[in-house]
Amino acid sequence: MSHWPSPSSILRANPWHTETVRIDDIVQEAEGIATYRLSVAAPAKDLDYRFIPGQFNMLYLPGVGESAISMSGDPEKSSSWIHTVRVAGNVTRTLAGLTVGETLGLRGPFGTGWPVDELTGQDVVVVAGGLGLAPLRPLLYYFMNHRDQFGSIHVICGARTPDGLLFQSEYSDWRQGGLDLQLTVDRSTPEWQGQIGVVTLLIDRMNLARPESTSLLTCGPEVMMKYVAISAMKRGIPAEKIWVSLERNMQCAVGLCGHCQLGPEFICKDGPVLRYDRVGHFLFVERL
Repeated sequence: MSHWPSPSSILRANPWHTETVRIDDIVQEAEGIATYRLSVAAPAKDLDYRFIPGQFNMLYLPGVGESAISMSGDPEKSSSWIHTVRVAGNVTRTLAGLTVGETLGLRGPFGTGWPVDELTGQDVVVVAGGLGLAPLRPLLYYFMNHRDQFGSIHVICGARTPDGLLFQSEYSDWRQGGLDLQLTVDRSTPEWQGQIGVVTLLIDRMNLARPESTSLLTCGPEVMMKYVAISAMKRGIPAEKIWVSLERNMQCAVGLCGHCQLGPEFICKDGPVLRYDRVGHFLFVERL
């Protein structure tokens, strides 16, 4: 039995409805990256809002525009909504200029999530690159909340430099929660005592007791996910057990505008989480 409602059942009747939300907290994660805790601006309103790990919201700044931002909080705590945002355009730059107490618009949730129910009883490998850890963090919370439902859980996080590793204050909790966390960076600093190199090196060295019963979930730059999938399949993980989260220019979030189209897929509604054997061949087409 599924733990989650289908995406269509948790979308509001009107997907264009924008709810006014207030910024309750801002945490600076790294240069140009911050985590925002949002709550409904009218607390008396009773919102039945749940999301599947991997889904996203559209954040709206009046007079500026909207941007698709994945949720990065605990999916079983719905009193507030957590988004980790990197400054990359007009909307995110304007959001970075807001302070606690100011408001913005939110609509969602949209898209597909990580296949939580299909992972039950499986060994799991999670591979994140840079900001790609944010859409995966709700999944890590779920694993810790239901640790007895899964086999071994390996989490590989990579970044260009040590200060680019997100959510560092939570690493101890993740390890205590039963996650085998491994960190690696492309470029070291004098203080860094961890591993150096791309995330695929850690996949190559990993002890996989039963690769045919192992699922891999990854989010990060597309070139990283492409080579992560290749390394995983070389280790015996089936392509149908590899899942990727794709990022495209999403403007309507319901598959009408076509901006997020990738081949026959509309990433806003068919994704962002998709099985690798469904979209992997597109990742080898440059500038698609």
